[in-house]
Amino acid sequence: MTAFLKMHGLGNDFVVFDARKSPVSLDRAQARAIADRRLGIGCDQVIVIEGARNGANVAMRIFNSDGGEVESCGNAARCVAQLLFNESGRDSISMETAGGALVCRANGASVTVDMGTPSFDWRAIPLREEVETKSFALEIAGIDLPALKSVSALSVGNPHCVLFVDEQGLGLAQSLGPIIEHHPMFPERTNVEFVHVLTPNRIRMRVWERGVGVTMACGTGACAAAVAAHRRGLAAARTDVILDGGTLTIEWNGGDAPVFMTGPTALSYRGDIDLEALTR
Repeated sequence: MTAFLKMHGLGNDFVVFDARKSPVSLDRAQARAIADRRLGIGCDQVIVIEGARNGANVAMRIFNSDGGEVESCGNAARCVAQLLFNESGRDSISMETAGGALVCRANGASVTVDMGTPSFDWRAIPLREEVETKSFALEIAGIDLPALKSVSALSVGNPHCVLFVDEQGLGLAQSLGPIIEHHPMFPERTNVEFVHVLTPNRIRMRVWERGVGVTMACGTGACAAAVAAHRRGLAAARTDVILDGGTLTIEWNGGDAPVFMTGPTALSYRGDIDLEALTR
């Protein structure tokens, strides 16, 4: 049997394995089976905590519910950081991910994560071809939507496409999200954010996560939404991003400044699972 934790950040939920003492080796099929909400435990992402690497306190591997391993997850980073704060008594830790190193610090009842500097270079996101990533037209046959004439693209350790919509447009996450995720412009697929700006300090967002679907919250998605809005003069440097599951506070001062994300974490329960039986 293998021990696990069920955690979430604003409803974006995770199954967390600690492989620092007892190795946990997951393949795509196992991750997909664990994430299955009928036959497995059920989650948006499966997380594996590994030992120190590249000078960081720990490393974190992230598998989406479709079994694919991905680069970064802001909500999971907060959850793992909270576990390590409780374990060590420290109030700051560093974490290595495939999308880059993250530094997390305790912030009252919340956790703040330094998500690093966003990238707007079309090759780094990556995109299929060179465009002005601040605003460009994304063509989809048969769909004439004003928001598609001026989307934003960026990387916050993973790829994002941000659409600015009216309040009704938030409902497009379920139908348009998967189309954009697999759009040829995004060779590694993309997360998709549907953003309605309420005030310069408050934006509403719904998200289609790459390899997962619509989720209650997405940390990197909230960062991407706030950064894209600030870059286009629609939001302030400090912005509350209201998601289906709650609110994250995002700070970005522009240019090469890092993005800071602050929000809560929760431990739902602890359990044990027979990984071999799950995929037998």
